[in-house]
Amino acid sequence: MRKNTRIPLNTVDAQAVTFQQISANRLSFRVATAGSGDRLILCLHGFPESAVSWRYQIVPLAQAGFLVWAPDLRGYGGTTRPVGIDAYQIESLMDDVTGLLDAAQVQRAILVGHDWGGIIAWYYVMRHADRVEALVIVNAPHPACFEREVRHWRQWHRSWYMGFFQIPWLPEAALSAGHGYVIGEIFGRMAIHREQMADDLVRLYRRQACEPGALAAMVNYYRAALRGGGAMRQRKLGYPTVHVPTLVIWGLQDHALVRQNLDGLNDFVTDLTVVTVADAGHFVHEDKPELVTSEMLTWLDLKRV
Repeated sequence: MRKNTRIPLNTVDAQAVTFQQISANRLSFRVATAGSGDRLILCLHGFPESAVSWRYQIVPLAQAGFLVWAPDLRGYGGTTRPVGIDAYQIESLMDDVTGLLDAAQVQRAILVGHDWGGIIAWYYVMRHADRVEALVIVNAPHPACFEREVRHWRQWHRSWYMGFFQIPWLPEAALSAGHGYVIGEIFGRMAIHREQMADDLVRLYRRQACEPGALAAMVNYYRAALRGGGAMRQRKLGYPTVHVPTLVIWGLQDHALVRQNLDGLNDFVTDLTVVTVADAGHFVHEDKPELVTSEMLTWLDLKRV
């Protein structure tokens, strides 16, 4: 079942983008949609954002002939918020991708992922390669590379918050204080070109995070990965080589992830293109939107996707 909804945000082209409620994997996902046809690009956002983080990419990709879906991930925005840590295991997150592809009635799609969305995309292409036509990763490390780097101080001290997020209720209390003040500060400190991120967008992210149950869901991604054992289970399964064409776009001024996460990536991906952006950070697709969109479209054309 699909139900049209509206979201008052002037940074999204209201005429070209429709927000719909789409049933998938027993959840209701709010999805920003544009374009038509059976060439699906599925854009997966990261923490602490939502589908509108892809506001600069959705319309140009649709104009290039693709059907573009950008869902609020489970627990975020207008998507169902299951209760409990187990509901946010990586296996469930991968099932969400499968459910969305099925809802779109496509066998294969181009996956685009940033931050947590990128982590989901990395795991999905390794476990369900038959359903991925191409992969675009935006500042999200391959799990094997991150495991290596987090053993070094250069990455470990940037990942301290992952340990903090394991504590019951305190992270939610800290993030919700002052109507989501810390959520706003994440963008204030990590967005290199803050002018690309309108104040009403940051207010939207703060407001969405402070909705009942939202922060617990967002933090439970991290709890499920570590305390829930999802990361360990996936590690035991190994990391199969990725053979689908893969584009990695990386803002080098990322305050959360060191650039060394790119080292050795070609050991895990056979058809790899890496684009680094010197004057962009963790939110590179928002810091340098025209560049990122252009790189994506040029690469998709080159790969004849």
